[in-house]
Amino acid sequence: MAFLSHNGRSVAYRLLGAEANPLVVLAHPLGMTQAVWDDILPALLPRYRVLTWDLPGHGASEAVGGDRVSPEDLAAEALALVDHAGAGRFHFVGTSIGGVVGQQLIAAHSDRLLSATLTNTGAVIGNAELWNTRAQRVRTEGLATAAADIVPRWFAPSAFEAEPGLEAGWCVQMGRGDDESYAQLCELLGRASFMGQFKGVASDAAAPKVCLFGGTEDQATPSATLETLAGELNGAPLEILQGVGHVPSVEVPRLFAEKLVKVLAVERGDVGANGVDYATGLETRKQVLGEEHVARSTQNMNSLDAPFQQMITRLAWGELWGNEDLGRRERSLITTGILAALGREELELHLKTAKRIGITEAEMRQVLMHVAVYGGVPAANHAFAMAKELGWGE
Repeated sequence: MAFLSHNGRSVAYRLLGAEANPLVVLAHPLGMTQAVWDDILPALLPRYRVLTWDLPGHGASEAVGGDRVSPEDLAAEALALVDHAGAGRFHFVGTSIGGVVGQQLIAAHSDRLLSATLTNTGAVIGNAELWNTRAQRVRTEGLATAAADIVPRWFAPSAFEAEPGLEAGWCVQMGRGDDESYAQLCELLGRASFMGQFKGVASDAAAPKVCLFGGTEDQATPSATLETLAGELNGAPLEILQGVGHVPSVEVPRLFAEKLVKVLAVERGDVGANGVDYATGLETRKQVLGEEHVARSTQNMNSLDAPFQQMITRLAWGELWGNEDLGRRERSLITTGILAALGREELELHLKTAKRIGITEAEMRQVLMHVAVYGGVPAANHAFAMAKELGWGE
């Protein structure tokens, strides 16, 4: 876990995975922590870089100050973390109030989003009276007391049957939170409404892909609430998970991870017809090689090689590197081995790229030893020498 100072307050976050992978940002529900995502991380990390964080006064993040919190504040916090991670565009996944953060990003910062997956949330959640009453109760009694009534509403009965310690465990965790921060976030939910806020975004051809998920056993944001939000988002696809409550990443992590990975994957269209567009290939190229390198390549092209640059961006980066049948680690190892065996000029670039992707020294050594056996000792010797010049090895 690491910490970022934002607007004078310490924010606890985790940034996991290789820099060259697409960034996925995960926002947790009210009263919980970034730990709600732990069981889906193994499905994401082979192909994505993952950023999670604790909301104000939750987990290890510092409590709110005196000013009341708004959706704009929470979205700004998310963007500050993304900027700190050095990412441009990113995928966003949010549950409950995390989904409210996602809606604010869609409404005001859609240009930063590759996609948005919102679960168990709504354009309006509950009503102001309900949330203000809960805020007052927490200020009076404290979270440790209120948790006993709130936590049972998060999960379907089957979840408690499958894991008897689930309720007590989350009651303990919720009770450790900051009372005032929780109360202010309750009041935020009482004020927040995104009705009519997405009209311009929904009609934009470049708008990010948005998908919604809910649960049949969700008491806080029932199916009708998600259906209303789907309508506001120009008919965004919605799936209601059977037998699931308010937090699918905790209740059915394997199922939710499978569905999420499909949402995050690049839409490849009709293979053999239109293929992957240039913008998608360019995004992948920037993530893998770095924006500076891609900018130099773009600046240096002229009328002679512009069609060639466009072709390789669509083909090599959109169709090949953008395909998730293999992860970017595997593609880096394959590419480096082929370039080393053939003695191609781009070997230097891909030796540098391998470090961005997180290839280890031991893995690189084995790739180049394969080159020696199957491609020739001189080729491997040249590749080893170049790798050492670029800082591989001690």
